[in-house]
Amino acid sequence: MLEIKTVKKGAELVSVIFNGFEKLHDGKNYWNRHSPVLFPIVGKLKDGKTQINGKIYEMGQHGFARDMEFEEIEENSYVLKSNEKTLEKFPFRFELYVSYEVKKDELITKYKVVNIDDKTIEFGLGGHPAFVCDYSSGKYRLEFEEIEDEVEFYQLEDGLLKSEPERKIVLKENRIFLDRKTFENDAIIMKKLKSDKVYLKTETKTILSFSFKDFPDLAIWSKPEAPFICIEPWFSTADKIDSNGNFEEKDNLIELKPNKEFEAKFVVKFLK
Repeated sequence: MLEIKTVKKGAELVSVIFNGFEKLHDGKNYWNRHSPVLFPIVGKLKDGKTQINGKIYEMGQHGFARDMEFEEIEENSYVLKSNEKTLEKFPFRFELYVSYEVKKDELITKYKVVNIDDKTIEFGLGGHPAFVCDYSSGKYRLEFEEIEDEVEFYQLEDGLLKSEPERKIVLKENRIFLDRKTFENDAIIMKKLKSDKVYLKTETKTILSFSFKDFPDLAIWSKPEAPFICIEPWFSTADKIDSNGNFEEKDNLIELKPNKEFEAKFVVKFLK
């Protein structure tokens, strides 16, 4: 049995109880969030600024949606509409819909962005759910559905994406074996994945499966010794270290024409 709880602030998922056990980070120790929505950027801007149509805008890490009050449409379904505050940071008119659906042992997170502007808009979008996991124990691993012989791993430096793939991160038996050193250098970002599903496992059991076929990139993150791991499907990433600050040159932005909609979802299936 799967039960969830969400709140209007950030349209955030704050509790996932599966067969009587909490599966989502409590948002108290180590990190004060549970599962923030990343919009209209993913990651950090260089110097906290970006240039759009010749004008400089300032925006915090992962954008503003996670800190804003959404309008509740129905249970576990929300919308954020552009307003004076958002236009100060991001000069486009939009509607961002976030909804959560439970089907037996599956949790489906859905995003929809509607361009209500008279011009094409570009944006980043991503999820950031933190699952209960004592990864520092060395008992957990992330296993890929497909053979990942071409995946590129990237890491961050002061929150910005390094220009070249990180060669120190290697797959063993098509798995990333997690331990206390895994996130010493912040998140691990994966590009050119063949898989659209990963599994969080121990040696003897599968904890959950995570399907993200609508998203091009995947990241994992936690804090040293923290009792959770974030599995994050992304469109776009943090600025690169050598970024020139032009917003339209960010990787994997979603481009949406006037009066058009963009939809994406990811699905978590809980097993243990």
